[in-house]
Amino acid sequence: MSTPILMQANQVSRLFEKRPDYAERLAGLLGANVASHTVHAVDRVDLTIHQGEVVGLVGESGCGKSTLGRVLAGILPASSGTIQTPAGELASLAGQAAHAQRMATQMIFQDPMSSLNPRKRVRDIIGEAPLAHGIVARRDCEDYVVEVMRRVGLDPDFRNRFPHQFSGGQRQRVGIGRALAVKPKFLICDESIAALDVSIQAQILNLFMDLRHDLGLTYLFISHDLGVVQRISDRTVIMYLGRIVESGPTAEIFKVPRHPYTQALLDEVPRLSNRKRRFHAIKGEIPSPLNPPAGCHFHPRCPHAMDRCRTEQPLLREFGAGQQAACHLLDNAP
Repeated sequence: MSTPILMQANQVSRLFEKRPDYAERLAGLLGANVASHTVHAVDRVDLTIHQGEVVGLVGESGCGKSTLGRVLAGILPASSGTIQTPAGELASLAGQAAHAQRMATQMIFQDPMSSLNPRKRVRDIIGEAPLAHGIVARRDCEDYVVEVMRRVGLDPDFRNRFPHQFSGGQRQRVGIGRALAVKPKFLICDESIAALDVSIQAQILNLFMDLRHDLGLTYLFISHDLGVVQRISDRTVIMYLGRIVESGPTAEIFKVPRHPYTQALLDEVPRLSNRKRRFHAIKGEIPSPLNPPAGCHFHPRCPHAMDRCRTEQPLLREFGAGQQAACHLLDNAP
């Protein structure tokens, strides 16, 4: 029996318009042909997240991972497409249903120093939202903050401190505690361990797994670290220049990567078996989302590109074991 769907994105896109700056506007007044530009940050993405699973979202910097996370969290509206939740279509929710959905989906950001208010004490950072939304009464707020801090591994005696008085790992725990304080069902973790030391990363990953077990949480874990994704995720989604190029169970993705981009990423993961080899970055630069290539976005960097790849966009195709991949090379693959 399959688990219920917590969130489903259907053909979701997010565009940003780059308006002419002062120099371009001045050139326009002088008769130059100046046009605005559109950034295709997320391009017709289909993504289904089931209750209780951990989905790893992987890709190079600038591929649209964080933007997709913000769209799913409701921080940014989708330019097109729909996002279905158990309460209905996300953009159409209003009143109590919209409020409940906002509480149910929380985001944890990469840099806790930037995402925490430096002028607030930890007791207020964690306690403000549950108090404002009626989750806890004012007389019980102090005890509630103590409970949340203990759950995320922080000493409650430090609740009167400011964010700058904590280490990076402790600040990230404060950010996790702030998200947990409103009792969410779905956490979107945007590179939430990338800025931490390796030893601290392991502690935070263990905390995420403990919280998943204790609270039944669902995660979208956005990362560029394939080793971390392999450890924490049930399912892995590979994103390139705004599009999903491959997805499937993590074990299958790492065992039999089908898309050339996934293969290139996994070839550069350090392992004991290849410790003597020289590693190289994927050839070429990721194209600008202001002017993405026609056809398959990866074709300028793909060693197997054909003429068809330059003109025709490949669609995600189903394979065995729940895998999907979008590549013309796989048209005749079993």
